[in-house]
This record gives sequence, C-alpha cells and structure tokens, in this order.
Amino acid sequence: MKNQKSDFGFTLIELLVVIAIIGILASIAISQYNAYKDTSLNATALSDLRNGVTAQEAYYVDNNNYVSCATATDCETVLPEFRPSKDETSTPVVTPFSFAAGAENFVGTAQHRSGSIEYQYDSSGGVFTEN
Repeated sequence: MKNQKSDFGFTLIELLVVIAIIGILASIAISQYNAYKDTSLNATALSDLRNGVTAQEAYYVDNNNYVSCATATDCETVLPEFRPSKDETSTPVVTPFSFAAGAENFVGTAQHRSGSIEYQYDSSGGVFTEN
C-alpha cells in the first residue's frame, strides 16, 4: 500500500502572508478614517459658524445691532435663532466659539474642540477664512 499525504491545509508561510496583507490594509484604512474624522469635525465647526452668522444677521434685522458673545452657550442665549452642535451630554462641541460685535459689523470665530482648523468670519467683507 502506498502512503498518501493529505494536502488540504495551509502552510505557515501562506498564513503569515495573509496576516501581513490584512495588517497593511488595516493601517491604510485607519489613517483614512482619521482623515475623514478630522474633515467632519472641521465641517461641524464651519457649519456652526455659518449658523451663527445667519442668527447674527436675523438679530440685526430685528434689533438694528449685532451682539457679542464669548462661547457657544452664551451665543445660544443671546441669539434666539442659533443652535450649536452638541455632544451626548448637551455640551457644545465647537469651542472656542465667539462673536465680537461692533456697531456695523462683527467677527466670528469657531473651531471644533477636536478639530484642526479655526474658522473666522468678518461681516465687513462677508468672507470665511481658515486660520
């Protein structure tokens, strides 16, 4: 009788190659995830600043002046139309967030607490900038 060997398994080298490929793909996916996350955090800050600008303009139409506020919570109090983005504990996530108002114009700043870009809006020029 002949001795027949079964070839139904994987060799150790094949398993190591597969594990290495999975590791490489995972490292690429994790770095892309972090980039997407940072982009979304910055977009939240810009969105809150745009909402704050709209609330400032609505307030100006009703009261003929702009208001200053030092935090998103302060702005939510003095600007009835403004609703900042909040986390699960109802704490605003965009901090710092502020408006410095003058008689005819205002400057707003916003940055997500975990974001990498601070946005600024100057009503005299109507332009959003990144700092």
